[in-house]
Amino acid sequence: MKSLKYSLLTILLFVNLCSCSNEKTDAEIIDTLDPSLYYEQLDIAYGQDPDQTFDLYLPANRSQNTKIIVLVHGGGWSAGDKSEMNAIKDLLRLDLPNLAIVNINYRLADDDNAPYPMQINDITNIVEHLKINKDKYTISNKLGFIGISAGAHLALLWSYAFDTKKQVSMVCSIVGPTNFTDPAYLNNTNPNLQELLDSYGSDAPITYLEEVSPYHQATNTAPPTILFYGGQDPLIPTTQGTALRDKLQSLGVAHGFTLYPEAGHGWTGLELLDTWTKLKAFINTYI
Repeated sequence: MKSLKYSLLTILLFVNLCSCSNEKTDAEIIDTLDPSLYYEQLDIAYGQDPDQTFDLYLPANRSQNTKIIVLVHGGGWSAGDKSEMNAIKDLLRLDLPNLAIVNINYRLADDDNAPYPMQINDITNIVEHLKINKDKYTISNKLGFIGISAGAHLALLWSYAFDTKKQVSMVCSIVGPTNFTDPAYLNNTNPNLQELLDSYGSDAPITYLEEVSPYHQATNTAPPTILFYGGQDPLIPTTQGTALRDKLQSLGVAHGFTLYPEAGHGWTGLELLDTWTKLKAFINTYI
């Protein structure tokens, strides 16, 4: 099961990028936060739990109009770490160097701590931290989200149902669950899929499953959304992507959708290049 959960990481192994030589380190500028200089700070605490940390990367020559991309890792809501998103962070810094990047950890679910609303609350706390420190960091309030697997579910759900101040300009789901009332979930016979569902309470009342499903929370005010799915994914039925695509279409929400018919819970090679090309263009258009 764990190997399936983390197989998406194989799409990121091709990235091994170096920082630019003219960037200043955190230690050199931590006291000044000069907006003309690059700044990074790792493991910023936003709560008391050890998992409540995020990494911050601020571009040089930023301003109050500098937009933010928030990265949300996967792991079935009960595992994973922000370090798994470092390859995407590096791609963003290389190809979209004017964006600020926030790579987050969140509290992981276990037998005593359900993922919802705990993890949604963590995202809210991070967004509030950024707002409070907006002038210090010299950034705007505008956000974009990129999530993978369970992280994509969290990114979609927060963007659709909890962005009360309409700060989200775009959201990306890479193999993210979107609808826990999907018959492909509720009537499945796949033990690996069922294990994933059980971690989010698949035996809960239908009203709860709708509450935590981005599909059911999407409205005509949802932010532009781009979706990527694999046709042979053993954990995420294809309908998780196609149904949300169709609903966004009916609502008139700007969106993109790509299905790689032979891909599973992740992909490599030309399909990966296609994902990044489309995602980069989407970010440039909407954030």
